[in-house]
Amino acid sequence: MKPLLIQLDERTLVALNRVAALRSEERSEFVRQAIRRAVRQAEYRAMRDAYRKRPDSAQNVDDWSTPEEFRQ
Repeated sequence: MKPLLIQLDERTLVALNRVAALRSEERSEFVRQAIRRAVRQAEYRAMRDAYRKRPDSAQNVDDWSTPEEFRQ
């Protein structure tokens, strides 16, 4: 992993320590998870916005009315 130096105000640091301790997590792991969650939400939001701007047309939709038989 790569180190990342961030600066927090005292109030945020106290809250972070409190919340991470309640979840029995190290601060670093708590922050990593929060960043992953924020990145995933941003990606989903961008995907939703892209579909709103250019939705699938009826011609581009898969036809599931006649599925192929599954064979093993």
